[in-house]
Amino acid sequence: MTKKPIDSTNHITVGWREWLALPDLGIPYIKAKIDSGARTSSLHTAKYEIFQRAEQDWVRFTVHPIKHHNEVEHQMEVPVADYRIVRDSGGHEEKRPFIRTTLQVGSQQWEIELSLANRESMKFRMLLGRTGMRNRISIDCGQSYLTQKKPENISS
Repeated sequence: MTKKPIDSTNHITVGWREWLALPDLGIPYIKAKIDSGARTSSLHTAKYEIFQRAEQDWVRFTVHPIKHHNEVEHQMEVPVADYRIVRDSGGHEEKRPFIRTTLQVGSQQWEIELSLANRESMKFRMLLGRTGMRNRISIDCGQSYLTQKKPENISS
């Protein structure tokens, strides 16, 4: 059986790093690394708390979407979609909660899953992996910020 070629006319071309938005979480911009080497996408939070609401697991967490700008803060509570073991680039495994939310890239939006992880030591507060991009994004690895320029009120 041969694979059907993907129709790239609906793809957005992005650079290796982009300013994205997570509108359902109230995050109008977050700098993300676009990483086709990573299967899953992840969002930085220093800590989170799992709690029960209506017999379902929920997670309470805080996001500082701009590194070195802790005054920009978004607190939220969302349902946990799943728990999965994620292996980081160093081979360490960790069980993480996953949430579902809307991703906005340029003018297009779609639902993705994000794991919650402490990315404090990483340069980017969000990592967009393959499953979040599938059939929607093409990467020009020599470019940056093709879909949105740096927000005017951000200094770094």
